[in-house]
Amino acid sequence: MWFFVRDPVRDFPFELSPEPPEAGPPGLWALHRGRKKATGSPVSIFVYDVKPGAEEQTQVAKAAFKRLKTLRHPNILAYIDGLETDKCLHVVTEAVTPLGMYLKARVEAGGLKELELSWGLHQIVKALSFLVNDCSLIHNNVCMAAVFVDRAGEWKLGGLDYMYSAQGDSSGSPHKGVLELEQYDPPELADSSGRAVGEKWSADMWRLGCLIWEVFNGPLPRAAALRNPGKIPKSLVPHYCELVGANPKVRPNPARFLQNCRAPGGFLNNRFVETNLFLEEIQIKEPAEKQKFFQELSKSLDSFPEDFCRHKVLPQLLTAFEFGNAGAVVLTPLFKVGKCLSAEEYQQKIIPVVVKMFSSTDRAMRIRLLQQMEQFIQYLDEPTVNTQIFPHVVHGFLDTNPAIREQTVKSMLLLAPKLNEANLNMELMKHFARLQAKDDQGPIRCNTTVCLGKIGSYLSASTRHRVLTSAFSRATKDPFAPSRVAGVLGFAATHNLYSMSDCALKILPVLCSLTVDPEKSVRDQAFKAIRSFLSKLESVSEDPTQLAEVEKDVHAASSPGTGGTAASWAGWAVTGVSSLTSKLIRAHPSASPSETNAPQRPTPEGLPATAPTPVPTAPMTSGHWEMQEEDRDTADGSSADRWDDEDWGSLEQEAESTQAQQEDWSAGGQAIRAQGGSPAHKSESDWNSWEAEGSWEQGWQEPSPPEPPPEGTRLASEYNWGGPEPSDKGDPFAALATRREVGTQPRRDSWGDDNWEGVETESRQAKAEQARKKREERRREMESKRAERKAAKGPMKLGARKLD
Repeated sequence: MWFFVRDPVRDFPFELSPEPPEAGPPGLWALHRGRKKATGSPVSIFVYDVKPGAEEQTQVAKAAFKRLKTLRHPNILAYIDGLETDKCLHVVTEAVTPLGMYLKARVEAGGLKELELSWGLHQIVKALSFLVNDCSLIHNNVCMAAVFVDRAGEWKLGGLDYMYSAQGDSSGSPHKGVLELEQYDPPELADSSGRAVGEKWSADMWRLGCLIWEVFNGPLPRAAALRNPGKIPKSLVPHYCELVGANPKVRPNPARFLQNCRAPGGFLNNRFVETNLFLEEIQIKEPAEKQKFFQELSKSLDSFPEDFCRHKVLPQLLTAFEFGNAGAVVLTPLFKVGKCLSAEEYQQKIIPVVVKMFSSTDRAMRIRLLQQMEQFIQYLDEPTVNTQIFPHVVHGFLDTNPAIREQTVKSMLLLAPKLNEANLNMELMKHFARLQAKDDQGPIRCNTTVCLGKIGSYLSASTRHRVLTSAFSRATKDPFAPSRVAGVLGFAATHNLYSMSDCALKILPVLCSLTVDPEKSVRDQAFKAIRSFLSKLESVSEDPTQLAEVEKDVHAASSPGTGGTAASWAGWAVTGVSSLTSKLIRAHPSASPSETNAPQRPTPEGLPATAPTPVPTAPMTSGHWEMQEEDRDTADGSSADRWDDEDWGSLEQEAESTQAQQEDWSAGGQAIRAQGGSPAHKSESDWNSWEAEGSWEQGWQEPSPPEPPPEGTRLASEYNWGGPEPSDKGDPFAALATRREVGTQPRRDSWGDDNWEGVETESRQAKAEQARKKREERRREMESKRAERKAAKGPMKLGARKLD
């Protein structure tokens, strides 16, 4: 009969690393790195080999095994598993490194800070306070070799081999028999008279003083070296001297020592210790306290150790989002800590949370995600973007909050390279068409045009041909001046995507109409673009063989590299127009493209200037834009590529009011006012109709020419107005009447070139004047009636009865 003997070591769920053991507590244990067989997670394994004739040490090792298994505290080495056989003892704990090795590695890396040491000492003192005050145990082995550090930089107290109860006398303490450990014993232990008897914690606090000396000065050569504090910080020296005093009764209790060092100006009174203490109690904190903590956390993360941020702060941030309803405040510190992670760790820990955040209905969360998208976009793959991110992001185009709509537009610059054919060329273009045609905020329409110019190279050839020319042409007719500048810059940035015929027949006519724009910045950019397009056409005209090279990108597939070439060619056109839009959003409510009170064109000589419509905000003169343009040109000084470096601006920035002299463009030097009074936001039913009204085919096509007058219509010069005889001269008002008819002709494009004065504005002014006159007449009538009654009856006394 065969008997199979089970090998407990082989069946042990943990295995040792083949690497040599690290330095563990002197005399007994050898510290090995290991891992769990099932999961591969790292652990530390303390191994004691039973030797013949060493029964006393074996009993000490077994007692330490038992103590570590039963003691549970955050600052004491965490026990995971153990194995006891006749030949060896295995104690499995969390993965740790001996303190001596950890400090040496940190010093060599040049990253050891007093903040780390302050929190580490705080943890060791707190562990001693737990042992002495709560468990009535004396550690009896506090030294550098008994302290370990986990992956988050947390200090753990180990070395429980010589622990004994504090309820008896010190004669019950185990004998160490190791010279390296006996040098940490206090001097009163050598006094056989027993006169120098202190408190139960006195011996451990002496050893704590030795540990503090070693942390700042290195290994302790002899006990006499404790008289010289060396490199111990000045704020800690007074408390250190209490620990190594000759009188054991003066040494403070561990809890009292913590209280003294946490006083204002103390060594343990700093932001790092406060942050750790808050994280330890975060589960019982009030929501308002958590919000404030996470808001202030980002400012301190730069000064905190990287391992601490990765392994202690990050788990708390993820937990706060998943279960604590922390909201958007965790985003800033979360992405800041994410910079410390590898690409694999980022994909595993951050990306799932980010994807979940995009489905949130919290507006603060959504706008923070959009603002900080550049920090995590590189870690998102295309399937995730198209199926889990983009469907939620596009809801921002329909949001009633202008800030979210603006940030959604800006985010498309980062998402466009990862979008598929349907999302980019169909879904996104529909939303852009609706924004540019209907949005009531001028800066948003401007940023839509800017974004379209930057992502134009990612569009398919058919979409580029159908969209770009119409979109930028519509932008040049926008009432908001920066939008018109953005339209010109869009043409320039995507110049290589147009055929020569499109340049000559579609683009140049649009640009030429801007040479008489009221804003000087628009005119300047229009002239620059015209010169560049003309030079391009001229070069092809002189050398027709260049046509194929010039138009090589027109029918090419979408390519990210095309946009860079376009931006380089159009470097002169970059003026930072998008950085100016945010400064107007509050000070100057922009006009909706559906409004008729558009910017006034220069008044031709000989015609009376129409009175401008009063607006509630301060006027923005063309001189202001000119000053911004001149400053930008002076700063640039060259035609370097700056398209991708421009600041988008933000709706959340404060408006800046700048008073500048008005540009004298027209004969009368009329001021150009910024448009005011945004219309009410469109209802949901209006947004649902954008497919019919805001599509690229209908909304961005060139306006049809005005229809000729009906048959039989006669001009004013053809009538006899009662004079002696018909005049042979042409009616001087005929040309003016014709122009007025053309100007009031209905147009399919609400941003027409001619109807800038606005008939509705005049009708509103007439109605307001009529109502004012009626109120004045009514007031005079009431006053006259009161005067008649007063003169007829005279004054009446209060309380008098009216007699017949």
